[in-house]
Amino acid sequence: MSGFAAYLVFFLIVALTYSIVTMGLNLQWGYTGLFNAGVVGFFAIGAYGTAVLVGPDRAHLIGGFGLPFPLGVAGGMALSALAAFIVGLATLRLREEYLAIATFGIAISIQLVALNFEALTGGAQGLAGLPRPLFSFFGSPGAYNLFYLLVVVAMAAIVYVALEVAVRSPWGRVLKAVREDETAARSLGKNPAAIRLQVFVLGCTLMGLAGGLYVGFIGYVSPLDFLPILTFQIWAMLIVGGSGNNRGAIVGAVGVWALWAMSGLAISRLLPVTYQSQGGAIQVILIGLLIVLTLLFRPRGLIGETEAVSRHTR
Repeated sequence: MSGFAAYLVFFLIVALTYSIVTMGLNLQWGYTGLFNAGVVGFFAIGAYGTAVLVGPDRAHLIGGFGLPFPLGVAGGMALSALAAFIVGLATLRLREEYLAIATFGIAISIQLVALNFEALTGGAQGLAGLPRPLFSFFGSPGAYNLFYLLVVVAMAAIVYVALEVAVRSPWGRVLKAVREDETAARSLGKNPAAIRLQVFVLGCTLMGLAGGLYVGFIGYVSPLDFLPILTFQIWAMLIVGGSGNNRGAIVGAVGVWALWAMSGLAISRLLPVTYQSQGGAIQVILIGLLIVLTLLFRPRGLIGETEAVSRHTR
């Protein structure tokens, strides 16, 4: 496999993994109006949960159960769902900016736990040497990465189809009713609090799934993988792609990650070494500029909700 092809496979694996996170956020914000600013925290719980369950036994660390990878990912998803349930009970009565502040604070707390609970997470050093599922069956890393890309494509497709079925069902129409007018939904006999909690838990479970897939590909996890900037990136993917539309979530994830990756490559090659430490700030500025341009010229994103509905009804 050529260098470009190998990089393209790597890029698509990461982008499609993030697309699952974005679809989870889209369910929360795009369909139900829940402002989750703690995306990276639930992504981290899924990643660390999977790492602890599938990792090898280490004398100085808790965990290392050596479970099969599918069970490890399922366990990470369950931990993300449990954390979301607890957080949801405590925060979902809050509204708008208060909910955003609360979930952001929770994500920061999770990252600090990952950094300081060394007996479980390995602290700043992280957890290395995690098994990559079925790696021994392939003769080269390139062949394995191609296999893993197919796995991630399949998982993203399953999530997409499942969410499309869900949001087109009567339950999905209730989500939009809660988003548009919670009082009216309540007057029709619906329970907005229960609906919001269901959506929050389900969306965060998908974020946990993405965290498990990320660990299975990288084979390593550390607190540096879960900085607040990732939440900003995921929100940018949803805004650019178009909230309220799962295809928009996928397109936005691939497009924004392409801009982030390509700008990072350009900075590393074009900027003098003395200025490359500011490269991360340039990347953030570019993403911010993309968000501004999207809001100015495509307020609903590249594939917005209205467009999706109009095509469906024609």
